[in-house]
Amino acid sequence: MSKQILHIGIDDTDSPKGMCTTFLAYKIINRLKKENVDFLDFPNLVRFNPNIPWKTRGNGAVGIKISTSNPEKIKNLVKKFVKQYSDVKNGANPGLVFCQVENIPDEFLKISSDAMWKLIHRNEAKKILSKYNFDFFYLGNGQGLVGATSVIGYNFKDQTYELLSYRKSSQFGKKRSIDKSKVKEMQEKTYPNTFNSFDSKKNKVLLMPHGPDPVFYGVRGEDSSTLISASKMIKPKEKLAGYLIFKSNQGTGDHLKNEIDVNNFLPYTSGTLHGIVSTKPIVTKGGHVFFSMIVNNVKIHCAVYKPTRITNIAKELIIGDMIKVGGGIRKASKTHPRILNIEFIQVLKLEKKSKLTNPFCKKCKKSMKSKGKNQGFQCVKCKKSSPHKIRQFFTRSIKEQIYVPDTSAHRHLTKPVQRMKQISKHEKFDPNSLWINNF
Repeated sequence: MSKQILHIGIDDTDSPKGMCTTFLAYKIINRLKKENVDFLDFPNLVRFNPNIPWKTRGNGAVGIKISTSNPEKIKNLVKKFVKQYSDVKNGANPGLVFCQVENIPDEFLKISSDAMWKLIHRNEAKKILSKYNFDFFYLGNGQGLVGATSVIGYNFKDQTYELLSYRKSSQFGKKRSIDKSKVKEMQEKTYPNTFNSFDSKKNKVLLMPHGPDPVFYGVRGEDSSTLISASKMIKPKEKLAGYLIFKSNQGTGDHLKNEIDVNNFLPYTSGTLHGIVSTKPIVTKGGHVFFSMIVNNVKIHCAVYKPTRITNIAKELIIGDMIKVGGGIRKASKTHPRILNIEFIQVLKLEKKSKLTNPFCKKCKKSMKSKGKNQGFQCVKCKKSSPHKIRQFFTRSIKEQIYVPDTSAHRHLTKPVQRMKQISKHEKFDPNSLWINNF
């Protein structure tokens, strides 16, 4: 029998209490290797809009592309794995989609693009799947169908890779232990081809999760061979089950490529805005900074939170500064309007900072004193006078550049500084390479 292409999309199999959709992919791929299938690409790990309120961790969906002579058998196998490994009892709402065509319909590309920056209802996914008569399956409320549908239509314009290592089932839920110095050394040796493994400012390991899920650590970078080399440098004491390398959109800033419509300022929308600072920044007791900006004659409220460490930049903004910001819109509350939670600030043009001060006596090196209302100013020592106050200009402490959060505050999709001007390299998939490995 001739082989047919089969796209598999999976999402929302995990919960805050356990499991992981990437681990499910690891289990499925290991099982499919026993079947007569050809793997046509790295498994895809696509992170969608991080501002969706009901997401778990990184809001990631997994896509697998294969060719098979028995698609029905493969579908049934995958469905069994989704049923077995989804953490439904703790709130997972898994979705599974099969796309048995070579050319993905444009509507799948559209929903994928939209899911990157706005809220998509599961009925939209069901409508498209039914229109094209694609097989799909879900448990719970079916919210996972959005990610499972969107991952199939995702178009990589920039990509990174992540090597995820998995624990043995006997270790699930137990405390992870890793040598901090080895992680730091690995990052130094592999920079700039890996990113966000270690925060040197805080001396903090970033590649290891803290929850009960099966992942031990994940190394992110620009190509699979670097990740394999980097993984060998970590040398964890715990005996691991294996690893799987994903092609991903992590570190691409994908969710902030959309320009937010200020006249349709919808909650949970992600994107960017260009505008002029219109109010003096206010620093709250907790160290968070709030200010407003004018965008197309509309006033937008903005918030910069202390953990990002760009509050130091935000509080130095003044009225008239031209800026570009990126972030997500927070839902309005009884006490606060809709507000843009800022993830980066790009200063485009700085306003001159100045204030009116009493004239300065160059001879006596002192400021003059007022002689009374509308009577000018005079030096108390040499009696030299001046009719008006003078405008004093100050050097700004911020520059016309982009400011991003500290590494520890990065979201999965946040673009690290080292990737700002980097052109992504599309790595050709080699099915015979060590893209999956069992120890």
